[in-house]
Amino acid sequence: MVLERIRIGHDISEDLAGRVDDGPVPGYREGMNLTMDIPDELARSLHAAGGDVSRHVLETLALEEFKQGRLSKPELRRALEFADSYELDGFLKTHQVWIDYDEEDLARERAALDRLGF
Repeated sequence: MVLERIRIGHDISEDLAGRVDDGPVPGYREGMNLTMDIPDELARSLHAAGGDVSRHVLETLALEEFKQGRLSKPELRRALEFADSYELDGFLKTHQVWIDYDEEDLARERAALDRLGF
């Protein structure tokens, strides 16, 4: 087994060492450090694929939480730090995750466009 250290989020404890806690610090978000054991074969595969292994694990975890209904679309966008919903939509499309969209959604959007004069 290979001990693969995965870092999710940003641990601000070192950044704030010795400071009084005055609440949230602008520009920082709390995160979780996660360490997990993975088989050697999987570790080799992840490293061979290149890229940021931690980012890959974060995307996989967050995407699965979204698919299971435990994260909303806005929560997923924030977790993955996408600038806007278009970037998230591209990510979802790349991973073949389709958003349920029915006739009621279409009618609601048409009504909103009509109210705006489009």
